[in-house]
Amino acid sequence: MAGAEAMGDLYELLGVRPDATDDEIKRAYRRRARELHPDANGGDAQAEAKFKEVSFAYEVLRDPERRARYDRYGPSSFGGGAPGAGAGGMGFGFDGGLSDLFEAFFGSMSGSPGRGRRRGPQPGSDAEVTLHLEFAEAVFGAQKQLSVRLPVTCETCGGRGTRQGTEPATCPECQGSGELRRIRQSLLGQVVTSVACARCQGLGQVIADPCPGCRGEGRRMEDRELTVEVPAGVDDGSTLRLAGRGPAGPRGGPNGSLFVHLAVAGDERFERVGDDLHTTLHVGVAQAALGSAVDVETLDEARQVVVPAGTQNGTTVRLRGLGVPHLRGRGRGDLYVHLAVDTPTDLTPRQRELLAELAAERGEEVHGHDGVLSRIRSALG
Repeated sequence: MAGAEAMGDLYELLGVRPDATDDEIKRAYRRRARELHPDANGGDAQAEAKFKEVSFAYEVLRDPERRARYDRYGPSSFGGGAPGAGAGGMGFGFDGGLSDLFEAFFGSMSGSPGRGRRRGPQPGSDAEVTLHLEFAEAVFGAQKQLSVRLPVTCETCGGRGTRQGTEPATCPECQGSGELRRIRQSLLGQVVTSVACARCQGLGQVIADPCPGCRGEGRRMEDRELTVEVPAGVDDGSTLRLAGRGPAGPRGGPNGSLFVHLAVAGDERFERVGDDLHTTLHVGVAQAALGSAVDVETLDEARQVVVPAGTQNGTTVRLRGLGVPHLRGRGRGDLYVHLAVDTPTDLTPRQRELLAELAAERGEEVHGHDGVLSRIRSALG
């Protein structure tokens, strides 16, 4: 690049407005630098050149004096400098900005004090189990017993992992830090990263005389009975997270979480849709035609449903507040009763005769039972 003027507008390079705040400029630079860093682009020459331009733009705009001069005079304020021009111009010097660049690319991996990995006993991993519920238990909530087999803290050593009367020793590999640092070279110089010490698994200590009960692990597998409080309104496929009730961590580490996946059995009477329930109520032809009051089952107790005269098959009656309790919030869903008008199939001779009379009275053409129909027509004729 012959000069800084070839880069174009510095604000455009970072993708910010000319009135951008310092924080906006810093965030934009980090985003663009991650995209264009040579390590992320396989050493692409164009990406490296663009990376230098973006870094140069950031160095100018992050400095109030340089930014003011650029806003007033434009590229000519660079004094002929360009990215990579060194100390003679306003180039790719990173004076004071190298820590920002490390943070943008590597975050806490730079090995800065206070930013290392967690030391000491590590928490236990999470575990998953399945809990089977009846339909009503999921709707109204329940207290269930659950048998699980999980790592628990060793009672013999109290989770320390050492034989009684002995103490763990400092790990000779990491000198008690629990981590090993590695240095690699990059475009920006040396980059320090930290990894857990393999010898002590990041604990910083090794055990020469392990506990016979847990062999130095500080925990052992046991069957446990847990009481699970199932809240009202859960559905099939829901998951409960029991924090601190999962596997114990090694050598006294805190417990992980236990995730309880709920498998809810169906109910042949009801279909659940969200917090609403749907059921089918069968009524006879006469009940639908003349009107009636019919009892319907609910999850609480039987309720009476009024069937208006002339009710058609498929009519829906809504019973408010008889559905599933809202899991988050107060109140309940509704119960929708779908009326199914049943056509009789096992009529007695007298019932057939009455229906035939009704059909004749209404002028409805029917087929079958010609003897009865003929007698009715003769009587009317």
